[in-house]
Amino acid sequence: MAERDGPEVIGRRVQQLRTERGLTQKQLAEPAYTPAYISTLEAGRVRASEPALRHIAERLGVAYEEVATGRPAHLATDLRLRLTDAQRTLATGEAEVAAEQYTVLLAEADTHGLVAEQAAALLGLGECALENGNLETARERFEASEQRLGDAPLPQRVPALRGRAVSHYLAGELRYACYLFESTLDELNRTGMHDPDALLLLYTGVIAPYMDMGAHARAAQAAEFALALAPQVGDPALVARMHRSVARTMIAEGRIAEADASLAKAAELYRQLQIRTELANCHWMRGYLYAQNGELERAEGELREAQVMLSAKRAALYTSQVNVELADVLHRRGKSAEASVLLHEVLGHLSPERGAVHSAGAHRLLGIIAEDARDTETAEEHYVRALSLLERAGAAGDLADLCRLLGDLLRRTGRVEAALDAYRTGLGHRTAPGTTTLGPAPAQPPL
Repeated sequence: MAERDGPEVIGRRVQQLRTERGLTQKQLAEPAYTPAYISTLEAGRVRASEPALRHIAERLGVAYEEVATGRPAHLATDLRLRLTDAQRTLATGEAEVAAEQYTVLLAEADTHGLVAEQAAALLGLGECALENGNLETARERFEASEQRLGDAPLPQRVPALRGRAVSHYLAGELRYACYLFESTLDELNRTGMHDPDALLLLYTGVIAPYMDMGAHARAAQAAEFALALAPQVGDPALVARMHRSVARTMIAEGRIAEADASLAKAAELYRQLQIRTELANCHWMRGYLYAQNGELERAEGELREAQVMLSAKRAALYTSQVNVELADVLHRRGKSAEASVLLHEVLGHLSPERGAVHSAGAHRLLGIIAEDARDTETAEEHYVRALSLLERAGAAGDLADLCRLLGDLLRRTGRVEAALDAYRTGLGHRTAPGTTTLGPAPAQPPL
Protein backbone atom coordinates (compact mmCIF):
# COMPACT_ATOMS: atom_id res chain seq x y z
CA MET A 1 0.00 0.00 0.00
CA ALA A 2 1.23 3.53 -0.84
CA GLU A 3 2.68 5.59 1.97
CA ARG A 4 0.27 8.14 3.40
CA ASP A 5 0.87 11.88 3.44
CA GLY A 6 1.36 13.75 6.72
CA PRO A 7 -1.56 14.98 8.90
CA GLU A 8 -1.37 18.61 7.69
CA VAL A 9 -1.44 17.62 4.01
CA ILE A 10 -4.31 15.16 4.55
CA GLY A 11 -6.18 17.76 6.60
CA ARG A 12 -5.98 20.39 3.83
CA ARG A 13 -7.03 17.78 1.26
CA VAL A 14 -10.09 16.66 3.28
CA GLN A 15 -11.15 20.28 3.78
CA GLN A 16 -10.79 21.02 0.06
CA LEU A 17 -12.72 17.91 -1.02
CA ARG A 18 -15.46 18.59 1.57
CA THR A 19 -15.82 22.23 0.49
CA GLU A 20 -15.95 21.27 -3.21
CA ARG A 21 -18.86 18.95 -2.43
CA GLY A 22 -20.69 21.49 -0.27
CA LEU A 23 -20.66 19.30 2.84
CA THR A 24 -20.52 20.53 6.45
CA GLN A 25 -18.13 19.01 8.98
CA LYS A 26 -21.15 17.43 10.68
CA GLN A 27 -22.35 15.81 7.44
CA LEU A 28 -18.85 14.45 6.80
CA ALA A 29 -18.50 13.13 10.35
CA GLU A 30 -21.79 11.36 10.92
CA PRO A 31 -22.68 8.80 11.98
CA ALA A 32 -19.35 7.44 13.27
CA TYR A 33 -17.44 10.64 14.19
CA THR A 34 -18.05 14.12 15.59
CA PRO A 35 -17.73 17.50 13.85
CA ALA A 36 -15.00 18.41 16.38
CA TYR A 37 -12.91 15.42 15.23
CA ILE A 38 -13.24 16.50 11.58
CA SER A 39 -12.26 20.06 12.58
CA THR A 40 -9.16 18.77 14.39
CA LEU A 41 -8.28 16.50 11.45
CA GLU A 42 -8.63 19.33 8.91
CA ALA A 43 -6.38 21.51 11.04
CA GLY A 44 -3.69 18.81 10.83
CA ARG A 45 -3.56 18.28 14.59
CA VAL A 46 -4.41 14.59 14.56
CA ARG A 47 -3.14 11.61 12.53
CA ALA A 48 -6.33 9.94 11.37
CA SER A 49 -6.59 6.16 11.55
CA GLU A 50 -7.12 4.14 8.38
CA PRO A 51 -10.78 3.34 9.33
CA ALA A 52 -11.43 7.08 9.83
CA LEU A 53 -9.96 7.95 6.44
CA ARG A 54 -11.93 5.16 4.78
CA HIS A 55 -15.12 6.52 6.36
CA ILE A 56 -14.29 10.06 5.16
CA ALA A 57 -13.44 8.79 1.65
CA GLU A 58 -16.77 6.99 1.44
CA ARG A 59 -18.68 10.13 2.56
CA LEU A 60 -16.75 12.22 0.00
CA GLY A 61 -17.38 9.68 -2.76
CA VAL A 62 -13.70 9.12 -3.56
CA ALA A 63 -11.22 6.26 -3.13
CA TYR A 64 -9.28 5.86 0.13
CA GLU A 65 -5.99 6.31 -1.78
CA GLU A 66 -7.04 9.74 -3.04
CA VAL A 67 -7.66 10.96 0.53
CA ALA A 68 -4.49 9.34 1.92
CA THR A 69 -2.07 10.20 -0.91
CA GLY A 70 -3.80 12.69 -3.20
CA ARG A 71 -3.62 10.25 -6.10
CA PRO A 72 -6.80 9.51 -8.06
CA ALA A 73 -7.99 5.92 -7.81
CA HIS A 74 -6.23 3.45 -10.13
CA LEU A 75 -3.75 6.15 -11.22
CA ALA A 76 -0.73 3.84 -10.93
CA THR A 77 -2.49 1.12 -12.95
CA ASP A 78 -3.51 3.63 -15.61
CA LEU A 79 0.04 4.98 -15.82
CA ARG A 80 1.47 1.48 -16.22
CA LEU A 81 -0.95 0.77 -19.06
CA ARG A 82 0.05 4.00 -20.79
CA LEU A 83 3.74 3.20 -20.24
CA THR A 84 3.12 -0.06 -22.11
CA ASP A 85 1.49 1.92 -24.94
CA ALA A 86 4.55 4.21 -25.12
CA GLN A 87 6.82 1.16 -25.20
CA ARG A 88 4.78 -0.23 -28.10
CA THR A 89 5.08 3.11 -29.92
CA LEU A 90 8.87 3.01 -29.49
CA ALA A 91 8.96 -0.60 -30.68
CA THR A 92 7.38 0.41 -33.98
CA GLY A 93 10.24 2.90 -34.47
CA GLU A 94 8.34 6.11 -33.66
CA ALA A 95 10.94 7.32 -31.16
CA GLU A 96 9.91 10.99 -31.21
CA VAL A 97 6.24 10.19 -30.62
CA ALA A 98 7.17 7.75 -27.86
CA ALA A 99 9.39 10.40 -26.23
CA GLU A 100 6.41 12.79 -26.09
CA GLN A 101 4.30 10.08 -24.43
CA TYR A 102 7.03 9.25 -21.90
CA THR A 103 7.51 12.96 -21.06
CA VAL A 104 3.82 13.37 -20.22
CA LEU A 105 3.85 10.17 -18.15
CA LEU A 106 6.98 11.27 -16.27
CA ALA A 107 5.33 14.58 -15.35
CA GLU A 108 2.24 12.75 -14.03
CA ALA A 109 4.33 10.24 -12.10
CA ASP A 110 6.37 13.11 -10.59
CA THR A 111 3.22 14.97 -9.58
CA HIS A 112 1.86 11.99 -7.71
CA GLY A 113 5.17 10.65 -6.36
CA LEU A 114 4.94 7.28 -8.14
CA VAL A 115 8.59 6.24 -8.03
CA ALA A 116 8.45 2.99 -10.02
CA GLU A 117 6.52 4.72 -12.80
CA GLN A 118 9.00 7.64 -12.79
CA ALA A 119 11.85 5.16 -13.26
CA ALA A 120 9.99 3.38 -16.09
CA ALA A 121 9.27 6.66 -17.91
CA LEU A 122 12.91 7.76 -17.58
CA LEU A 123 14.06 4.36 -18.89
CA GLY A 124 11.76 4.82 -21.90
CA LEU A 125 13.12 8.32 -22.53
CA GLY A 126 16.64 6.88 -22.39
CA GLU A 127 15.75 4.26 -25.00
CA CYS A 128 14.20 6.97 -27.22
CA ALA A 129 17.35 9.09 -26.97
CA LEU A 130 19.50 6.03 -27.71
CA GLU A 131 17.49 5.32 -30.86
CA ASN A 132 17.84 8.93 -32.01
CA GLY A 133 21.58 8.87 -31.34
CA ASN A 134 21.47 11.44 -28.50
CA LEU A 135 23.92 9.50 -26.36
CA GLU A 136 24.53 12.10 -23.64
CA THR A 137 20.80 12.59 -23.11
CA ALA A 138 20.31 8.81 -23.07
CA ARG A 139 22.99 8.40 -20.41
CA GLU A 140 21.41 11.11 -18.24
CA ARG A 141 17.97 9.49 -18.51
CA PHE A 142 19.29 6.03 -17.62
CA GLU A 143 21.22 7.43 -14.64
CA ALA A 144 18.09 9.25 -13.43
CA SER A 145 16.09 6.02 -13.76
CA GLU A 146 18.66 4.20 -11.61
CA GLN A 147 18.56 6.98 -9.01
CA ARG A 148 14.77 6.82 -8.79
CA LEU A 149 14.97 3.10 -8.06
CA GLY A 150 17.52 3.77 -5.32
CA ASP A 151 17.81 0.71 -3.11
CA ALA A 152 15.55 -1.49 -5.23
CA PRO A 153 16.89 -5.04 -5.86
CA LEU A 154 19.59 -5.10 -8.54
CA PRO A 155 17.53 -7.05 -11.14
CA GLN A 156 15.06 -4.13 -11.21
CA ARG A 157 17.92 -1.71 -11.95
CA VAL A 158 19.51 -3.86 -14.66
CA PRO A 159 17.56 -2.39 -17.64
CA ALA A 160 18.79 1.13 -16.74
CA LEU A 161 22.33 -0.16 -16.13
CA ARG A 162 22.28 -1.95 -19.46
CA GLY A 163 21.06 1.23 -21.19
CA ARG A 164 23.88 3.22 -19.61
CA ALA A 165 26.45 0.62 -20.72
CA VAL A 166 25.12 0.65 -24.30
CA SER A 167 25.29 4.46 -24.46
CA HIS A 168 28.95 4.32 -23.36
CA TYR A 169 29.60 1.57 -25.92
CA LEU A 170 28.07 3.58 -28.77
CA ALA A 171 30.16 6.57 -27.70
CA GLY A 172 33.29 4.45 -28.20
CA GLU A 173 33.99 3.87 -24.49
CA LEU A 174 34.34 0.10 -24.85
CA ARG A 175 36.34 -0.59 -21.69
CA TYR A 176 33.89 1.25 -19.46
CA ALA A 177 30.92 -0.45 -21.12
CA CYS A 178 32.53 -3.84 -20.41
CA TYR A 179 33.20 -2.81 -16.82
CA LEU A 180 29.54 -1.89 -16.28
CA PHE A 181 28.30 -5.15 -17.79
CA GLU A 182 30.85 -7.34 -15.99
CA SER A 183 30.58 -5.75 -12.55
CA THR A 184 26.77 -6.03 -12.66
CA LEU A 185 26.95 -9.67 -13.80
CA ASP A 186 29.41 -10.48 -11.03
CA GLU A 187 27.19 -8.88 -8.40
CA LEU A 188 24.10 -10.75 -9.62
CA ASN A 189 25.91 -14.09 -9.65
CA ARG A 190 27.82 -13.49 -6.40
CA THR A 191 24.77 -12.43 -4.39
CA GLY A 192 22.52 -15.19 -5.70
CA MET A 193 20.10 -12.84 -7.54
CA HIS A 194 19.83 -15.18 -10.51
CA ASP A 195 17.09 -13.35 -12.39
CA PRO A 196 17.07 -14.95 -15.89
CA ASP A 197 15.76 -11.81 -17.65
CA ALA A 198 18.40 -9.58 -16.04
CA LEU A 199 21.23 -12.05 -16.76
CA LEU A 200 20.15 -12.53 -20.37
CA LEU A 201 19.93 -8.76 -20.90
CA LEU A 202 23.52 -8.35 -19.63
CA TYR A 203 25.13 -11.33 -21.36
CA THR A 204 23.48 -10.28 -24.63
CA GLY A 205 24.58 -6.66 -24.20
CA VAL A 206 28.25 -7.39 -23.47
CA ILE A 207 28.80 -9.37 -26.71
CA ALA A 208 29.20 -6.31 -28.97
CA PRO A 209 31.86 -4.49 -26.89
CA TYR A 210 33.74 -7.79 -26.40
CA MET A 211 33.80 -8.33 -30.17
CA ASP A 212 34.99 -4.78 -30.89
CA MET A 213 37.75 -5.16 -28.30
CA GLY A 214 38.96 -8.37 -29.89
CA ALA A 215 37.92 -10.47 -26.88
CA HIS A 216 36.31 -13.11 -29.10
CA ALA A 217 36.60 -15.94 -26.58
CA ARG A 218 34.72 -13.89 -24.00
CA ALA A 219 32.07 -12.93 -26.54
CA ALA A 220 31.58 -16.60 -27.42
CA GLN A 221 31.31 -17.52 -23.72
CA ALA A 222 28.74 -14.76 -23.11
CA ALA A 223 26.77 -16.03 -26.13
CA GLU A 224 26.90 -19.58 -24.74
CA PHE A 225 25.53 -18.40 -21.39
CA ALA A 226 22.82 -16.37 -23.13
CA LEU A 227 21.65 -19.34 -25.20
CA ALA A 228 21.51 -21.49 -22.05
CA LEU A 229 19.45 -18.88 -20.20
CA ALA A 230 16.96 -18.24 -23.05
CA PRO A 231 14.56 -21.14 -22.21
CA GLN A 232 14.00 -19.60 -18.73
CA VAL A 233 12.99 -16.19 -20.18
CA GLY A 234 9.39 -15.38 -21.01
CA ASP A 235 9.92 -12.08 -22.87
CA PRO A 236 10.08 -12.92 -26.62
CA ALA A 237 11.64 -9.52 -27.46
CA LEU A 238 14.52 -10.24 -25.08
CA VAL A 239 15.01 -13.71 -26.59
CA ALA A 240 15.00 -12.20 -30.10
CA ARG A 241 17.67 -9.67 -29.11
CA MET A 242 19.73 -12.54 -27.70
CA HIS A 243 19.55 -14.46 -31.01
CA ARG A 244 20.68 -11.35 -32.92
CA SER A 245 23.66 -10.73 -30.62
CA VAL A 246 24.72 -14.37 -30.47
CA ALA A 247 24.80 -14.50 -34.28
CA ARG A 248 27.76 -12.12 -34.22
CA THR A 249 29.93 -14.58 -32.29
CA MET A 250 28.90 -17.39 -34.66
CA ILE A 251 29.96 -15.30 -37.65
CA ALA A 252 33.37 -14.68 -36.05
CA GLU A 253 33.77 -18.45 -35.56
CA GLY A 254 32.81 -19.19 -39.17
CA ARG A 255 29.53 -20.86 -38.17
CA ILE A 256 27.65 -19.12 -40.98
CA ALA A 257 24.65 -21.48 -41.24
CA GLU A 258 24.05 -21.37 -37.47
CA ALA A 259 24.36 -17.57 -37.46
CA ASP A 260 21.85 -17.30 -40.31
CA ALA A 261 19.42 -19.60 -38.47
CA SER A 262 19.79 -17.54 -35.27
CA LEU A 263 19.07 -14.31 -37.19
CA ALA A 264 16.06 -15.91 -38.87
CA LYS A 265 14.63 -16.78 -35.42
CA ALA A 266 15.21 -13.22 -34.21
CA ALA A 267 13.65 -11.67 -37.32
CA GLU A 268 10.56 -13.88 -37.06
CA LEU A 269 10.05 -12.93 -33.40
CA TYR A 270 10.46 -9.23 -34.19
CA ARG A 271 7.99 -9.51 -37.07
CA GLN A 272 5.44 -11.14 -34.78
CA LEU A 273 6.01 -8.45 -32.14
CA GLN A 274 6.09 -5.65 -34.76
CA ILE A 275 9.36 -4.28 -33.33
CA ARG A 276 10.58 -2.52 -36.46
CA THR A 277 13.90 -1.08 -35.30
CA GLU A 278 15.12 -4.43 -34.01
CA LEU A 279 13.86 -6.09 -37.20
CA ALA A 280 15.94 -3.56 -39.14
CA ASN A 281 18.93 -4.54 -37.01
CA CYS A 282 18.37 -8.18 -38.02
CA HIS A 283 18.55 -7.17 -41.70
CA TRP A 284 21.72 -5.25 -40.84
CA MET A 285 23.34 -8.27 -39.17
CA ARG A 286 22.32 -10.59 -42.01
CA GLY A 287 23.87 -8.14 -44.45
CA TYR A 288 27.08 -8.29 -42.42
CA LEU A 289 26.90 -12.10 -42.38
CA TYR A 290 26.47 -12.34 -46.17
CA ALA A 291 29.29 -9.84 -46.71
CA GLN A 292 31.61 -11.95 -44.53
CA ASN A 293 30.63 -14.99 -46.58
CA GLY A 294 31.30 -13.21 -49.90
CA GLU A 295 27.62 -13.09 -50.94
CA LEU A 296 27.83 -9.38 -51.80
CA GLU A 297 24.58 -9.00 -53.77
CA ARG A 298 22.53 -10.53 -50.95
CA ALA A 299 24.48 -8.44 -48.44
CA GLU A 300 23.68 -5.22 -50.30
CA GLY A 301 19.97 -6.13 -50.41
CA GLU A 302 19.79 -6.79 -46.65
CA LEU A 303 21.75 -3.63 -45.75
CA ARG A 304 19.61 -1.44 -48.01
CA GLU A 305 16.49 -2.90 -46.36
CA ALA A 306 17.93 -2.03 -42.95
CA GLN A 307 18.90 1.45 -44.14
CA VAL A 308 15.39 2.21 -45.43
CA MET A 309 13.72 0.94 -42.25
CA LEU A 310 16.04 2.82 -39.88
CA SER A 311 16.09 6.12 -41.79
CA ALA A 312 12.27 6.04 -42.02
CA LYS A 313 12.21 5.87 -38.21
CA ARG A 314 14.86 8.61 -37.88
CA ALA A 315 17.25 6.29 -36.04
CA ALA A 316 20.12 8.54 -37.10
CA LEU A 317 23.08 6.88 -35.38
CA TYR A 318 22.09 3.34 -36.36
CA THR A 319 21.42 4.50 -39.96
CA SER A 320 24.95 5.95 -40.14
CA GLN A 321 26.43 2.70 -38.84
CA VAL A 322 24.53 0.63 -41.41
CA ASN A 323 25.70 3.00 -44.15
CA VAL A 324 29.34 2.27 -43.28
CA GLU A 325 28.67 -1.47 -43.69
CA LEU A 326 26.79 -0.79 -46.94
CA ALA A 327 29.65 1.35 -48.30
CA ASP A 328 32.06 -1.53 -47.67
CA VAL A 329 29.87 -3.87 -49.71
CA LEU A 330 29.46 -1.27 -52.49
CA HIS A 331 33.25 -0.82 -52.68
CA ARG A 332 33.78 -4.58 -52.89
CA ARG A 333 31.19 -4.70 -55.70
CA GLY A 334 33.16 -2.11 -57.69
CA LYS A 335 30.91 0.85 -56.78
CA SER A 336 33.66 2.86 -55.06
CA ALA A 337 32.39 6.29 -56.14
CA GLU A 338 28.95 5.60 -54.62
CA ALA A 339 30.63 4.21 -51.49
CA SER A 340 32.81 7.33 -51.13
CA VAL A 341 29.83 9.70 -51.35
CA LEU A 342 27.97 7.64 -48.73
CA LEU A 343 30.98 7.61 -46.38
CA HIS A 344 31.56 11.38 -46.55
CA GLU A 345 27.87 11.84 -45.77
CA VAL A 346 28.17 9.45 -42.81
CA LEU A 347 31.16 11.28 -41.32
CA GLY A 348 29.00 14.40 -41.03
CA HIS A 349 26.78 12.50 -38.55
CA LEU A 350 29.43 10.60 -36.55
CA SER A 351 32.11 11.82 -34.15
CA PRO A 352 34.66 10.49 -31.60
CA GLU A 353 31.91 10.78 -28.94
CA ARG A 354 29.15 9.35 -31.14
CA GLY A 355 29.80 6.16 -33.07
CA ALA A 356 33.61 6.19 -32.77
CA VAL A 357 34.15 2.63 -34.07
CA HIS A 358 32.01 3.16 -37.17
CA SER A 359 33.54 6.61 -37.71
CA ALA A 360 36.94 4.86 -37.76
CA GLY A 361 35.48 2.29 -40.15
CA ALA A 362 34.43 5.07 -42.51
CA HIS A 363 37.93 6.61 -42.46
CA ARG A 364 39.50 3.16 -42.97
CA LEU A 365 37.37 2.47 -46.02
CA LEU A 366 37.99 5.94 -47.48
CA GLY A 367 41.71 5.22 -47.02
CA ILE A 368 41.39 1.96 -48.98
CA ILE A 369 39.45 3.72 -51.76
CA ALA A 370 42.13 6.46 -51.89
CA GLU A 371 44.88 3.82 -52.10
CA ASP A 372 43.08 2.15 -54.99
CA ALA A 373 43.11 5.55 -56.72
CA ARG A 374 46.88 5.91 -56.04
CA ASP A 375 46.26 8.87 -53.69
CA THR A 376 48.60 7.72 -50.90
CA GLU A 377 48.59 11.06 -49.08
CA THR A 378 44.81 11.04 -48.63
CA ALA A 379 44.87 7.34 -47.74
CA GLU A 380 47.44 7.89 -45.01
CA GLU A 381 45.43 10.81 -43.62
CA HIS A 382 42.31 8.64 -43.33
CA TYR A 383 44.24 5.72 -41.78
CA VAL A 384 45.79 7.98 -39.14
CA ARG A 385 42.38 9.43 -38.24
CA ALA A 386 40.94 5.93 -37.97
CA LEU A 387 43.89 4.83 -35.81
CA SER A 388 43.31 7.70 -33.39
CA LEU A 389 39.61 6.85 -33.04
CA LEU A 390 40.24 3.13 -32.50
CA GLU A 391 43.02 3.68 -29.95
CA ARG A 392 40.72 5.88 -27.94
CA ALA A 393 37.93 3.29 -28.11
CA GLY A 394 40.20 0.30 -27.46
CA ALA A 395 38.82 -1.65 -30.43
CA ALA A 396 41.71 -4.13 -30.59
CA GLY A 397 40.61 -6.28 -33.54
CA ASP A 398 40.00 -3.30 -35.82
CA LEU A 399 43.21 -1.64 -34.59
CA ALA A 400 45.34 -4.61 -35.62
CA ASP A 401 43.81 -4.64 -39.11
CA LEU A 402 44.30 -0.90 -39.51
CA CYS A 403 47.93 -1.08 -38.38
CA ARG A 404 48.52 -3.67 -41.11
CA LEU A 405 46.98 -1.37 -43.74
CA LEU A 406 48.96 1.64 -42.54
CA GLY A 407 52.19 -0.40 -42.29
CA ASP A 408 51.75 -1.68 -45.86
CA LEU A 409 51.19 1.85 -47.16
CA LEU A 410 54.24 3.23 -45.31
CA ARG A 411 56.41 0.36 -46.58
CA ARG A 412 55.32 0.93 -50.18
CA THR A 413 56.23 4.61 -49.89
CA GLY A 414 59.72 3.81 -48.58
CA ARG A 415 59.21 4.59 -44.87
CA VAL A 416 60.37 1.26 -43.51
CA GLU A 417 60.97 2.27 -39.88
CA ALA A 418 57.55 3.92 -39.61
CA ALA A 419 56.00 0.81 -41.22
CA LEU A 420 57.71 -1.43 -38.64
CA ASP A 421 56.32 0.74 -35.84
CA ALA A 422 52.83 0.36 -37.28
CA TYR A 423 53.22 -3.42 -37.55
CA ARG A 424 54.52 -3.66 -33.97
CA THR A 425 51.52 -1.66 -32.73
CA GLY A 426 49.19 -4.05 -34.56
CA LEU A 427 50.94 -7.14 -33.21
CA GLY A 428 50.70 -5.75 -29.68
CA HIS A 429 46.93 -5.59 -30.03
CA ARG A 430 46.71 -9.14 -31.39
CA THR A 431 48.99 -10.82 -28.82
CA ALA A 432 46.28 -11.63 -26.30
CA PRO A 433 42.86 -10.27 -27.33
CA GLY A 434 41.12 -8.62 -24.44
CA THR A 435 43.56 -9.62 -21.71
CA THR A 436 45.25 -6.24 -21.44
CA THR A 437 42.04 -4.25 -21.03
CA LEU A 438 39.72 -6.57 -19.15
CA GLY A 439 39.75 -8.10 -15.69
CA PRO A 440 38.65 -11.68 -14.91
CA ALA A 441 35.70 -12.88 -16.98
CA PRO A 442 32.26 -12.78 -15.28
CA ALA A 443 31.24 -15.90 -13.40
CA GLN A 444 28.99 -18.47 -15.02
CA PRO A 445 25.33 -18.19 -13.97
CA PRO A 446 23.54 -21.22 -12.51
CA LEU A 447 21.86 -22.89 -15.48
